[in-house]
Amino acid sequence: MKTVLYDEHVKLNAHFTDFNGWDMPLYYKSIIEEHMSVRKHAGIFDVSHMGDITVRGREAGKFLDHMFPTKVSSLNDGECIYTAFLNEKGQMIDDTIVYRMSSDSYFFVPNAGTTDKIYEWVTKNSKGFDVKIENVSSKISSIALQGPESESVISELGFSYPGYFKFTYVNGKYKNAITGKNDIIISGTGYTGEKGVEFIIPNEYAVELWRKLLSLVEKRSGLPCGLGSRDTLRMEKGMLLSGHDFNENRDPYEASISFIVNNDGDFIGKKSLEDRRKEDKQIFRGFILSDGIPRSGNSVKVNGKVVGTLTSGSISPVLNKGIALGYIDKEYSKEGTKVFVEIRGKDHEATVSRPKIVK
Repeated sequence: MKTVLYDEHVKLNAHFTDFNGWDMPLYYKSIIEEHMSVRKHAGIFDVSHMGDITVRGREAGKFLDHMFPTKVSSLNDGECIYTAFLNEKGQMIDDTIVYRMSSDSYFFVPNAGTTDKIYEWVTKNSKGFDVKIENVSSKISSIALQGPESESVISELGFSYPGYFKFTYVNGKYKNAITGKNDIIISGTGYTGEKGVEFIIPNEYAVELWRKLLSLVEKRSGLPCGLGSRDTLRMEKGMLLSGHDFNENRDPYEASISFIVNNDGDFIGKKSLEDRRKEDKQIFRGFILSDGIPRSGNSVKVNGKVVGTLTSGSISPVLNKGIALGYIDKEYSKEGTKVFVEIRGKDHEATVSRPKIVK
């Protein structure tokens, strides 16, 4: 599959990779250069492969409170929140951001590889609720603008920064399948740990907006960025990657996102989650290596004993060291604990950190 911006990436000599069936730019010139452009200036990403699902109806808030461990109905209009879908065992199916347009109108953004699965899951569990669910992913594109100079780019476009985890609408020429109006949605969200926004737009806007943003970020020494730098950026900040850092095998407490569990109502997996919490033996942590490049699947050891497993690993362009994310037995999870990571049969010294490795 290709996003609407595929030809724009070809013009920029992008190096492509298959990502859950999508032909996506891995990088244009250099993953490290793209990474640092976001940390220091600004960068833009095509994230149109992500899903878009709307929930409308009289019981939309009530239904989503049933679906999530987070009290979604407590959001105000124009606010969004990070949360996760749980199965009946209290394990995470996918993480997502839920947006409240009104008391009877919401939408959420599942990950590219789980969109169909989540649509089926939500539809299956909607029986008995007065709601209408629609998958509008094929009609929507999304461009992420991230970095410390992103707000000046937004301003030069004539828009305003909506605020962290808030979103606004700008009137446009084309009908947005999410709102049903001629809207550009500007959301104060991202996946890099830097200030920025995500533009959620009708496909018809994608090329025009991409070209405008590219011109403005390049004026600020910024770059177009691919999935490679998106991965290293999120890794430095301890952000989970669905299908890698969890895959229906971990709960929010293990994954160090217990803050999403604030729903005192009856949500899917609640009882199982409470039971799991008492039994959880591992927790999600960051790891900083003295040398070597860690990868998913590497073992974490203490005194020769395996006490954990890495789920993501790479080089941190900011630290210029190998970093990783993964799960470790709680007794060894304190920040600063010395451990070893086994890479190709050799043990490399590492230090445990909080998931947000780069502060």
